[in-house]
Amino acid sequence: MQVLEPNREMYDDADDHTPKLTAKPGINEEVVRLISTTKTEPDWMLQKRLKGLEFFNKTGLPQWGPSLKNLDLNKIIYFIDPNTKESTSWDDVPEEIKKTFDKLGIPEAEKKSLSGVGAQYDSGVVYHNLQKSLKEKGVIFENMDVAVQKYPELVKQYFMTSCIPINDHKFIMLHAAVWSGGTFIYVPKNVKVELPLQAYFRMNAQKGGQFEHTLIIIDEGAELHYIEGCSSPRYQESSLHAGCVEIFVKAGGKMRYSSIENWSKNVYNLNTKRAIVEKDGIMEWVSGNMGGSVTMLYPCSILKGEGAKADNLSIAFAGKGQVQDIGAKAIHLAPRTSSTITSKSISKDGGISTYRGLVKITQQANGSTTSVICDGLIVDGKSRNNTIPALNIDNNDVDAAHEARVGKISEEAIFYLQSRGLTEEQARQTIVSGFIEPIIRQLPLEYAIELNKLIELEMEGSF
Repeated sequence: MQVLEPNREMYDDADDHTPKLTAKPGINEEVVRLISTTKTEPDWMLQKRLKGLEFFNKTGLPQWGPSLKNLDLNKIIYFIDPNTKESTSWDDVPEEIKKTFDKLGIPEAEKKSLSGVGAQYDSGVVYHNLQKSLKEKGVIFENMDVAVQKYPELVKQYFMTSCIPINDHKFIMLHAAVWSGGTFIYVPKNVKVELPLQAYFRMNAQKGGQFEHTLIIIDEGAELHYIEGCSSPRYQESSLHAGCVEIFVKAGGKMRYSSIENWSKNVYNLNTKRAIVEKDGIMEWVSGNMGGSVTMLYPCSILKGEGAKADNLSIAFAGKGQVQDIGAKAIHLAPRTSSTITSKSISKDGGISTYRGLVKITQQANGSTTSVICDGLIVDGKSRNNTIPALNIDNNDVDAAHEARVGKISEEAIFYLQSRGLTEEQARQTIVSGFIEPIIRQLPLEYAIELNKLIELEMEGSF
């Protein structure tokens, strides 16, 4: 199972598949209307897209965080149709596309350990399937484009309204205008999905953009584990990933969202993820961030109901020429809410890792607790690791703790392990493995093994 794509050859050559319908580079009303027309969308979605474009054109790039000056938005292709219809059978997926997903191990993963799988190739979903037993319980697992057609009222109620509005920031405005594909999930009241659902997003075109939209609704007392994987082949020119994840956890619901993003090093990964958690609901984020040129990603939990809880575990690896600007946010709006944030990052070969996070506890959040731990590991003398935490607490009746540590691999530790028979490289890898272990053990076994492989390859300088 190679869900995280540890094989080097996968990065060296793009697939030969040529899409049928491709918008010209750059973003304008013509492109937005082309996307909407191609998907035969209702007028309300087109109007939302056009409003997003209007906001986007009036808004400048972020003036904080890593530099985006080398990202030329006029050179990005915002819509690339893979020229195939969505299928529920791998046999019906075009051979050249199926070859890519076979290498990633997607069909095999579905057979072994998943309740359902979706696969997106550039701007289109090519495969989607859900176990019959879950359909009979009322679980909905659809391509987002299909959900707009089949469940218009439900989608209209939640899509980019209260969780992530279309004017949230410049790249959400862009996303609202050009989004394509993605995942829609609804889990009915008290239904517990025992095995995970997974979606895999492959951005394959040169100078392409991918803007999948994930919308998940966990009804009262329901439970779900959803896994999302992302990758792309290596090109010389910049590509852009600006997806959007909106999650609604109703009273007593439980949601775990595991994400492994392993973009090639020409990709700007500017993703936005947010959840609204109601009374006694639980939201768990588990994230692994590899690859990419610049990553800006800060999953946010809005704890809206009394007793709501959010946990965030993340690991990032920044190698040569990479900036990983990641973190988490927790907004406490109700009494007795709780949040924990554990972030670990590794910098090597001049890479820059930054933890950037926010915990806000409002006056209404009496009896709330939060714990933030950010650990950074610097592998050599030319890399950087920063921590920029913020705790805004407007209530005296809270329990808040914060720890931040950044350190280098010490020569003493290397010497000790070498004295036990390890080579210097094996010693460094052992230290790194121990450092990331709290994150790894939260992943399903297959994903934990593959993430370890990827980090081993990064440590060896193989990418």
